Amino acid sequence: MQLGYVIVYVPDVVDALSFWERAFGFERRFLHESGTYGELNSGATTMGFAAHELGMDNLPEGYVRANDSLLPLGMEIALVTADVTAAVSTAVEVGATVLRPPMVKPWGQTVAYLRTPDGTLVELCTPVHG
Repeated sequence: MQLGYVIVYVPDVVDALSFWERAFGFERRFLHESGTYGELNSGATTMGFAAHELGMDNLPEGYVRANDSLLPLGMEIALVTADVTAAVSTAVEVGATVLRPPMVKPWGQTVAYLRTPDGTLVELCTPVHG
């Protein structure tokens, strides 16, 4: 078993892809012609975005939409970077909201927490050195 995909259901796939490209420097790998599914080049695990309409096809009983929730969902996407402060600044410039500014954890790692315009919780963090 291995982690193959992280897929986030969003109101607008093209907007989500564009945000992640501008905020975090990812490159678009794929966008379905319908505009309801897209992927980023994100390393070994594929980062995908699917429209809420596809989410409702997959989960007809419904789910909590991150963009409708006042609080972030109880899961995050963690991105590792050498410069958390600069990464936060870039993300905020293109629409992210800071939930926790950069802070140093007791084990020496710098972390910050953001929400994307579609409500996704993102942790920006330095590598953990063991």
